[in-house]
Amino acid sequence: MDVTFHGAAVVRDGRAVREPLPVRAGRVADARGPGGFVVSLHDHLIFPGLVNAHEHLQVNAVPPLPADRTFANSYDWIDAFQAHFDDPAVAAALAVSKATRMRHGALKNLLAGTTFVAHHDPWHPSLDAADFPVSLLRGHGWGYALNGPAFGPDVRGGFLATPSSNPWMIHLAEGTDERARAELAQLDAMGCLAANSVLVHGVGLDDGGIDRVIACGAAVVWCPASNRRLLGRTLDPRRLYAAGRLALGSDSRLSGSRDLLDELASATDEGLPMSALLDLATTATARILRVAGRGHLGDGAVADMLIVADHGASAPGSLVGRRRADLRAVVRDGRPCVADPDFAPWFEAAGIETLAVSLDGKSKLLDRRYADPAMFALEPGLENLH
Repeated sequence: MDVTFHGAAVVRDGRAVREPLPVRAGRVADARGPGGFVVSLHDHLIFPGLVNAHEHLQVNAVPPLPADRTFANSYDWIDAFQAHFDDPAVAAALAVSKATRMRHGALKNLLAGTTFVAHHDPWHPSLDAADFPVSLLRGHGWGYALNGPAFGPDVRGGFLATPSSNPWMIHLAEGTDERARAELAQLDAMGCLAANSVLVHGVGLDDGGIDRVIACGAAVVWCPASNRRLLGRTLDPRRLYAAGRLALGSDSRLSGSRDLLDELASATDEGLPMSALLDLATTATARILRVAGRGHLGDGAVADMLIVADHGASAPGSLVGRRRADLRAVVRDGRPCVADPDFAPWFEAAGIETLAVSLDGKSKLLDRRYADPAMFALEPGLENLH
């Protein structure tokens, strides 16, 4: 359905411009031509849908390790987690079908305004469903890690099999000890450090390592909440961001924050301006993942967006600190997915059946395609009101 948003300030390139935003066939269109269904949004801001550079979709309902210790590296955390599998709550969470857990992880992202996700695990058939809640990075390569348990594709083989035009991702330097610090040189010696290499976490990178990443055009995915919880600290993001070599990811609730909005709030302590944080959750990450048409609202972009009330704060920073219940609407391909009840006429005009739900105590309408009771059971704060 064609639709035009009137009255809102559209956030583009860090600036809020009050202008109509037309959507044709799921993409941002030129303002000329027929208007379609009109959504009046005076005193609102429209942001691009958020882009999550690192997520393990299937483990968001698995109880995490107690937050009573930190680890020198992720491999020590993996070793400690082995005994955690004996916890009945962990066993019960993992007994839920992987397809349901994948959809739940996607719904978790969607409810918080993330419409595009890089999933860092083996592909699963459920990810190809036409009604999967978020769009996913495709065509990329990946390895799991250099020195941990054998899992996922062979590192060097996977790197060589990935076209240089596509990103290749690996957990790297996820630690504070010498083992983590040595991994960048190890990856480089293997011939797997290149302009399409996307290194997840990078906490162990020293100044020389950051220089090397920038020099070869690689990038780092920053997951500050997960880093602090597992390792006790995170990297200094400023040089990588200034060089355009930093993306943002949420990891998963198994180690990180609840969602990408919470990750943005967690990132405010690391010296980056608010405008940079919004950039990391949208345009900068889309660029590093090499997905054109994502993370911005320019002409021809995919019409994924967040609509929020304008509280008068500076536009680039006014999304940081908001919670998912504060989002007035989350939109994919120009169609509402979850929104406040006063948007009911828009859902109806788009032919979308809805379910009345409560999200963290606030009434919402949810596209009924995502109203799976099994997913509701996994998502704290989401309740069916019928």
